[in-house]
Amino acid sequence: MRGILLTCLVALAKFSLNPKKTYEYKYEGQVTFGLGMPHHAESGVRMMCKVKIIGVSEQTFALQVSDVSFDEYNGFPGKSGFTNAPKLTQRIAAQLVKPFTFDYANDQVADIHAAAEVSDTVVNIVRGILGFFHVTVKTTDRIYELEEVGIHGMCHSVYAIKANGEAKDITITQTVDVSNCREGAVNSSGLAAAVLDKVSRQRGESVASTVTYVYTVTPTAQGGLITRAYGLERQHFTPFNVKGGSFKMQAMKELVLLDVSDTKSAITFEQMGSRGNIVYKFVGAHTNVPIMMQNLEDPVPKAIELIKHLAEANKYHIDNAVTEDTIKLYQLLRMIPYEGLDVMWKQFAGNEEHRRWFLGMIVEVTDARVLKFLEMRFGARDISVAEALQTLLLAMNHLQAVPDLVEMAKMFLSMPFSKSNIHLWHTVVLSYGSLVYKHCAIYTPCPVTAVQPLLDMALDGLKKSNEADMIIALKALGNAGHPGSIKTIMYFLPGVAATPVDLPPRVLSAAVQSMRLIAARDPHTVQDIAMSMFLQKDLLAEIRMQAFMILFDTKPSMALVSAVTAHLEEEKDLQVVSFAFSYLKSLAISRTPDNHFLSTACSVAVKILAPKFGRLSYHYSRAWRMDWFNDDFLSGIAAEVYMLRGATDILPTEILIKRKLHVIGRILQLLECGVRAEGIKELFGTNIPGFKGDLSWSDIHAIFSVLKNWENLPDNRPILSVFSRLFGQEWFFADINKDWAQTIIKAVRSTAGKESPVWGMIENLQKGLSWHWTKPFFIVEARYSQATTLGLPVEISKFYHTVTGITVNAKGTVNPPPTDHLGQLWNSEISVETDGFFGFTKDFWIFHGISTELFQCGSELKSKMPLAVPWKFAATINVQEKKFELNFPPCKNELQLFAVRSNVYAVSRNTEDPASAKMTPIMPDTIDYNAEVNWTMPPNTWHPRSKMCAESNVYGAGVCVETELRRAYYNEEYPLYYVLGYTNFAVKVVPAQAIKAINKIHLELNAGQSKHPMSIRQLLATLRRLSEEATQRVRLSSDSDSSIRGAYNRQHDKIMGLDTTPEAVFNLKVLAISGNQKPEGYDTTMYCTPETNVQNTQLIVSQVGEATNWKMCIDTILNTEAEARAHIRWGAECQSYEMSIRAAAAHVPGSKPVYEAKAHWTRIPETMADWGRRIESYIPGMALLLGWYQQHKSNTMQEVSAAVIAASAGSADVMIKFPEYTVCYNGIPIPLPPASFLNFHPDAQNATNGYGCA
Repeated sequence: MRGILLTCLVALAKFSLNPKKTYEYKYEGQVTFGLGMPHHAESGVRMMCKVKIIGVSEQTFALQVSDVSFDEYNGFPGKSGFTNAPKLTQRIAAQLVKPFTFDYANDQVADIHAAAEVSDTVVNIVRGILGFFHVTVKTTDRIYELEEVGIHGMCHSVYAIKANGEAKDITITQTVDVSNCREGAVNSSGLAAAVLDKVSRQRGESVASTVTYVYTVTPTAQGGLITRAYGLERQHFTPFNVKGGSFKMQAMKELVLLDVSDTKSAITFEQMGSRGNIVYKFVGAHTNVPIMMQNLEDPVPKAIELIKHLAEANKYHIDNAVTEDTIKLYQLLRMIPYEGLDVMWKQFAGNEEHRRWFLGMIVEVTDARVLKFLEMRFGARDISVAEALQTLLLAMNHLQAVPDLVEMAKMFLSMPFSKSNIHLWHTVVLSYGSLVYKHCAIYTPCPVTAVQPLLDMALDGLKKSNEADMIIALKALGNAGHPGSIKTIMYFLPGVAATPVDLPPRVLSAAVQSMRLIAARDPHTVQDIAMSMFLQKDLLAEIRMQAFMILFDTKPSMALVSAVTAHLEEEKDLQVVSFAFSYLKSLAISRTPDNHFLSTACSVAVKILAPKFGRLSYHYSRAWRMDWFNDDFLSGIAAEVYMLRGATDILPTEILIKRKLHVIGRILQLLECGVRAEGIKELFGTNIPGFKGDLSWSDIHAIFSVLKNWENLPDNRPILSVFSRLFGQEWFFADINKDWAQTIIKAVRSTAGKESPVWGMIENLQKGLSWHWTKPFFIVEARYSQATTLGLPVEISKFYHTVTGITVNAKGTVNPPPTDHLGQLWNSEISVETDGFFGFTKDFWIFHGISTELFQCGSELKSKMPLAVPWKFAATINVQEKKFELNFPPCKNELQLFAVRSNVYAVSRNTEDPASAKMTPIMPDTIDYNAEVNWTMPPNTWHPRSKMCAESNVYGAGVCVETELRRAYYNEEYPLYYVLGYTNFAVKVVPAQAIKAINKIHLELNAGQSKHPMSIRQLLATLRRLSEEATQRVRLSSDSDSSIRGAYNRQHDKIMGLDTTPEAVFNLKVLAISGNQKPEGYDTTMYCTPETNVQNTQLIVSQVGEATNWKMCIDTILNTEAEARAHIRWGAECQSYEMSIRAAAAHVPGSKPVYEAKAHWTRIPETMADWGRRIESYIPGMALLLGWYQQHKSNTMQEVSAAVIAASAGSADVMIKFPEYTVCYNGIPIPLPPASFLNFHPDAQNATNGYGCA
């Protein structure tokens, strides 16, 4: 055998194609997509043909294709087969029959030539055929590895050679690792803002691919001849972890030798051009949309008609049946040259609705055409500032970040129109920074020329000491995240710059935060700078804390975290210590993969620092973080809140809120918001007169007293600064200054006259106004394409699109109308009749399959989420009488408020026969388990359907929730199969059978003198009688509770005196009006009986109608001893059911301050009791999961109590007693200082030393 192998290897020194021979092969290639499980639909395509390879010269060969057949598959394995697509076959064959030539030397396919009219898609199919001849054979090894170029790019291959003695041929097996190619034939877009998470990818992948080739080679005198070759490529994809089930692609191709003959005559060729080597070439990736297919010829009139159709269909509501047409429109616009776009603009510019749709859609052209279009608009100034801001923001963030477009985009930084409005200028500068960030994510190293305009802007602002210019330039540099900008940023950082820096705190803050994205690209440099700033004790605390955050964005090593910990042990600034310690503590318990190693280092640091700094109050700077990650879903979320304070500041200097999404190996920074206190911090200073810190009404009054002096703030300082970042990119930044606040206050103050914009709004309302706004928005278009062995591109795409709309029609009357100033409205009655609509439809797709300009096949998840809130009502408000009324029409038709519908389909489409497109649900309605199928893993079927309704026969309306799920899942395939299948969830408002025919629903709120039919004396007598009866029935077990009851009754006796008159607080009626008949509904009245140190309220809810006596009576007492009580009774004349609630705070010398709440019930409805028992049985498991202690001992029956005991300056113990057991937790952090507990008056009856867990 060894001799045979050696002989064969010598003969196979190279594969040989004889230039004087003609080789005829039969070729077949097919690809299918699906779940790979029985009774689940699949789709695919298949191509069969004959191939001739004819020698032209020593190293040039011609390839001729004939007998082409192209078939489609869409159905269920075992029940459906491939069917021929004649029109598509004809189109592909018309190109394949044209001759191709290729260079072939040393077993490698080189330059491929084809006629100009042959599409790149067909050339790629030819690459798939020729790939069988692109093999590297070594004569010295039976098993060997090498990196070589193939159709998948420069990838790693493993070869194994085996001799077949009887057949006198050899078998060569080649395995290609296409998942880790050094220069892979892949194309991705839409993911530049998502940061790669390498540790997450170690836990699992969402995509896994394997390729194997098997060659049967017969030795000849000239070399090896391939007589048969077979290729198999498998790809597994899931939105989660491939370990838990996946969509599957299986691509197979086979080449069989039919004949070898002498070449009879020379071949003549028409003019051909070079089309590249064997590596797959991507074409039309931007214009091909895998979730739909349409005829793209003559796109301008089609796009015009589609915009008109969408505008009209969504004018008064969002038509969720046509929102998917926006994707068609995006594709058409991408096919239109600039001249066509200009024609469309001229046609739409005069129509507000069409104009808005066009500007909202053109942003998805994403190449030089949209920049040229915006250049013309900015130059002509024929769009408003608001239109320019929105269009440029989206266009720049969706633009392809290639060098030519980045260079072209620089022009907006110097256009006069860009600087005509401060908000537009901010948008231009920040958007350019975002474009540079995407550019640098693709091109590494990133040229500094891309960011040079921003560097010049920052240095120019520094030179001129222009604070506004410095801040916006630094924020744009933060968006760009270019490592080459570090040297410029250092000019703004004290202790780091070569020259002393004396800049305002807000400029220093912007400079520090400008390194936030560079931290991931050049972590070592950023670490040095951030660490240096953090250690400067003379810097402002807020700047040091921001430097600390940037330092940990670089994911420092254990050694660096240890160094920080050592410095914190000696730190004197408690603001910095508190922030750093809470930051480390939150990271120590982080579960997300990006913090896998950092959390360990932080955990050690926390253990070192906790004895000294673990009890700092929440009045110092803090950091909070909550996160979750699941390896099965390969997904997680994180939320962070940072509160930065100065050493002497009452208010926080800055508050930051961040949210992140971890998904399939990437981190997406969803939303970040920040508020920076500028002038308002100076207004409050270091002390608020009269402020105690217990958040009482007196504290609120003290705060408002300070705010009255806001006009004394300096003119050059903003009151507040706010910003927002989306996907890590700052897109909005604004200063709220004194001038802006004065303008608003001047417009709404009661002395404002006809010059006020509010006056104009009132006049327009009286005339009648109508306003409509619709906005299409392509939120996500993330696409990943990879070559397959067939020469077809397999694509994984995610599309998320929304259409939002609002329509408002209103007409009002003011009686009497104001004549001089707005203050006259206080004496007028204002009536408004309005109708309108607010809603949106969100469409979401995930596609896994083949997508070319000729055909598509694959698996497609399609989800739609519509929200529709129409309204129609009449409102009347009379401020003088403190009266407000609303009248609604009765519910006559079913209305769907909200819905979520999704399903997964096997899809097939081709451009030659659009009508033959198929979308077969992957999961059938029913599964025949008696069919002859080998059930290696029997599925668990699940098809729940439910409809729950809550209806009111009083108002003739109800709310229904409908759900339906259809699943056929496998325990071994978790979690993918648990979310696949048909899903329907809907919330609807439905008409119900009413007691009487309803004309309208009337809501009336009267905060003036009560018109309740019951007299005050009757009310007092009823409440007292019911209270006495309840007291006689309630028997509490403890002396403490007896005292509570006694005190409650004494207080009742006091307020129920004959000389006391309750004051009406408000009266609320919600009635169904039925002509002249007595209305049905509910009447609610609240009374208040003020006494010294006590406030007593009574709430009476009565059902209005014939033969009804249902009422609810709620009696509450609130006194200055921080005690609140409520007695609740309901049913017939408030006597069927009752319960009481008490909450109090107490502090006795020698014991810990306590907050206590208690709920006791005598009689409650059985439904309510059943829910209570369910919750009680659920609590122990949750308590154990969350780390609470549990004590099994009996407590007072029909009672639940909770106590919060101040354990230390920054923590509390919590104990909750149920009738059958007690759960408690020690050391929960609390946001209130311990001094706040000491302000309460002692209540010896309620302060015990028996709280806490054993």
